[in-house]
Amino acid sequence: MLSKRCKYALKAMVCLARVYQKGHMTIASIAEQENIPKKFLEQILLELKRVKLVNSKKGLAGGYYLVKDPSEVSVADLHRIFDGPIALAPCVSLNYYEPCDDCLDEQTCYLRHQFIEIRDKTRKSMSEATLQRFIENQ
Repeated sequence: MLSKRCKYALKAMVCLARVYQKGHMTIASIAEQENIPKKFLEQILLELKRVKLVNSKKGLAGGYYLVKDPSEVSVADLHRIFDGPIALAPCVSLNYYEPCDDCLDEQTCYLRHQFIEIRDKTRKSMSEATLQRFIENQ
């Protein structure tokens, strides 16, 4: 399940994607439009800025804006930032691999083989769900 933090990040990013290369948005306007608590949103935007998905401009006409094109940012990207691996088990994670404590042999593990298939399908769907697609489907 998507955490509230990740869901709010997605909503904020879609909001910024709507004005991509047209201007900036303040935290207050994003929070109001997307019904996100302002303090929570501040933390989320700072994290997104740290990973270089958004940036901010100070001043009267300032605010936050997307750094990448909306077609290049996916649910998979945001999930990895806020919720960690997409995989159901650490032994099938592409970015956060760890062997399982209870597994004697990964090659013959019946769970691992099925979890790899689930991971691949989930990752594909989440990668295809870009900010641009959310805008197009509104």
